[in-house]
Amino acid sequence: MATFSKQLSFRWSDLDPNFHLRHSAYYDFGAQHRVEILAQLGLTLRVMQTEHIGPILFREECVFRKEINLSDEIIMQTKMAKMKVDASRWSIVHEFYKEDVLCAIITVDGAWMDTKIRKLATPTPQVVVDALSVFPKTADFISL
Repeated sequence: MATFSKQLSFRWSDLDPNFHLRHSAYYDFGAQHRVEILAQLGLTLRVMQTEHIGPILFREECVFRKEINLSDEIIMQTKMAKMKVDASRWSIVHEFYKEDVLCAIITVDGAWMDTKIRKLATPTPQVVVDALSVFPKTADFISL
């Protein structure tokens, strides 16, 4: 699998006063897609809860290139851009395309937190390492 892709459906509430996709909606779509992908790879919210581990973000950035309107057909592609071998740190990229035109790019840098002690942790459940290891990579993927 080269990438995780998802066609997006927009609601009226996703728009801003200029009648295009509001900036925070991009982040919401990215977050939802990451959770769906992890669940598809076996790392469900239930597993995270049971294993006392959860993802945290250090940085989330969006570069807006072309506006997106309510009726646009948008495909979001999600890939891993950087990752440590132990999956403790990672960067994920979401690209929003209208036909072949790149409209926006979200980059998130994250890690894992032990939800019991509320501190950064190297994920010990193998399901975390397995899920992130098979995550599709960008063409310029960097192993940290």
